[in-house]
Amino acid sequence: MRICYLLLSPTFGMHQYTADHANRMVQAGHAVSLITTEHYPGHRYLPAVEVSTPVVQRDSGFSPAGLRIWAAQRAIDAVMAQKPDVVHVTGPHLWNVRILRALRKADIPTLHTIHDLDPHPGSAYGPLLHLWNRAVLRNADHILVHGQCYRQRLLASGMDSHDVTYTPLLHLFLGSAWVGQLDRLADGIACEPYVLFFGRIERYKGVADLIAAWVRLPEALRAQVRLVLAGPGRLEALWKDPLPAGVEVRNHLIQDEEASTLFQRCALLVLPYIGATQSALIPAAYFFHKAVLTTSSGALHEYVEPGTTGWVVEPKHPSSLARALTEALSDFDRLARMGGAGRRWYDEHREAESATITHLYTRLAR
Repeated sequence: MRICYLLLSPTFGMHQYTADHANRMVQAGHAVSLITTEHYPGHRYLPAVEVSTPVVQRDSGFSPAGLRIWAAQRAIDAVMAQKPDVVHVTGPHLWNVRILRALRKADIPTLHTIHDLDPHPGSAYGPLLHLWNRAVLRNADHILVHGQCYRQRLLASGMDSHDVTYTPLLHLFLGSAWVGQLDRLADGIACEPYVLFFGRIERYKGVADLIAAWVRLPEALRAQVRLVLAGPGRLEALWKDPLPAGVEVRNHLIQDEEASTLFQRCALLVLPYIGATQSALIPAAYFFHKAVLTTSSGALHEYVEPGTTGWVVEPKHPSSLARALTEALSDFDRLARMGGAGRRWYDEHREAESATITHLYTRLAR
């Protein structure tokens, strides 16, 4: 089977997601190509992925550059040249709708992942996202979402159950150089007494609520554990006061080796999000045998078995977050057991997700 992935923005997270699919399909023996922009993180992909870069895009798919709709034809021509059996459009771009229409006219089946049915709080392109989603839903042959709640919303809106598939979002944050070494990374590392927040420091991720919760922890507990905030972003725009004791900030883009060490050694991953759709960081924590504490924003709660693999609290509620942190950090042996349960969750869902995606490509292929 010849599978073509289409991602016309250089957005790192979208390429991490796309590379996970592409690399696995290459390893399964399929012919895999990627149509993308000249500026993309090529080190995330295995060498066997055939890459074509017919467009130049430096920003997200909803940036002003996306208004150059005539440039979409170069992407269409590049896809056609691959003669694919199926095309998987993995990330948002204003050109996607025109491309989907062209591929339908050429009788080339398409699968489109919709990552966000709703914009993140504060997003500048909020109204546009809803219009764009509706156009994608009309023109793609099949839709992939990563929350059961989002599949149910689409079915309630009138979509046929045969036209929308759910799988959990399970890709890791590591590049192609780590393929084949992953299980070694996850075993045999003793944890240290720190809680990890990982990723871009943005308002919708609830960092301010997390710091406010940290201040509420019993003083004796805060003397024993640290909170590590690891990722780029303007923390000073979210938290004006001096940081409380025990909070460590690594305010830079975290590369693979540092990221894997942080996950290996942390005691708990926390996601205090106030407006997320889903996150691959929960399964990543499970892969590294770590328990999680998350809010119920979006589909995040679907990835957690409360009391078994982690905790779920309501968003925008530092007091609830503080209570859950206190409970979690009071018993490190329990955290270790929950991390083991999380790894079992990951292995089970990863196997099922791979089978679902392969079956979906096969069913759609012309």
